[in-house]
Amino acid sequence: MSFIWSQMLWSLIAIPLLILLYLRMQKRRTQLALRYGSLGLVQQSSTVNSRRHIPAILFLLGMIILFIALARPQMVLGLPNREGIVILAFDVSGSMAAEDFEPNRLEAAKQVAIDFVERQPSTVRVGVVAFSEGGFSVQLPSNDQAAIVESIQRLTPQRGTSLANGIVVSLNTIANVTGQEPIMGFDEANVPAPLVPVEPIENESAVIVLLTDGENNMEPNPVEAARFAYERGVRIHTIAVGSVEGTTVTVNGVTVFTQVDEAAMQQISELTGGLYFNAQNEEELSEVYESIEPNFVFDPEETEVTSVFAGLSILILLVGGMLSLLWFSRVP
Repeated sequence: MSFIWSQMLWSLIAIPLLILLYLRMQKRRTQLALRYGSLGLVQQSSTVNSRRHIPAILFLLGMIILFIALARPQMVLGLPNREGIVILAFDVSGSMAAEDFEPNRLEAAKQVAIDFVERQPSTVRVGVVAFSEGGFSVQLPSNDQAAIVESIQRLTPQRGTSLANGIVVSLNTIANVTGQEPIMGFDEANVPAPLVPVEPIENESAVIVLLTDGENNMEPNPVEAARFAYERGVRIHTIAVGSVEGTTVTVNGVTVFTQVDEAAMQQISELTGGLYFNAQNEEELSEVYESIEPNFVFDPEETEVTSVFAGLSILILLVGGMLSLLWFSRVP
């Protein structure tokens, strides 16, 4: 414990003086009782002898804590704080223009993602990645919500779906701000093995939220790419938009068949310690994003606890005063 106004601790010198004053008053009280032969006073003194000092002790304890409060004490406390890095990875393949969501899958996903961003405190940095045939970072992790929202609004449907590229680009986006080495020339031959998870950089909670509506139809294997996330201590939450059984949807006036690769999505989330979700409509998609929040991190921080000491001292003084009034009809 440390003190902002440590010089105020000198006020504790008054405590021994108060104790001496109290003892002198008790001695004088006893002498007067014996001198004037007040039998009632002597009997009262012996009857309440076991508890007559309790209010005085509480009074002294309250004064000690109050004097400490005057010095403005500080303690190192682990305060809960929601912080970390969240990468919103969007599938922008052509099927995301399907109109089974209102107005279409991509626009619905963009809106719930914007709502998610606007709920985050400044301690959470959000980045945006888009992937189709390839992957690219649209927005580096930032707490500038206006810039993040603008980057989400710029997303438009492209072609193809490569989940692996979405994962790798998301990891490289995180590495850009944490100082980790980026993943270069990814292929299945250089996947880390064996799996040895590492601690996140500077205790930050790094999470990738991977949203897609279809099967991975391009190499490399997304599950192998997820092993990089495991090795770096990054969780991946996967969100499947649409039907697991497969369905026909309309994309720009053309009817196409699309099916979520649920097995791959579940493998990715389970491997990295994330969660898997399936959203069949806008309401379910919104509920998914509401359930995904960065972890609370308990950061050791020196915090002033003057109010705690002051409140405790007042409480003790009040209790002592009430007991004294109840038992003796006077204050200590």
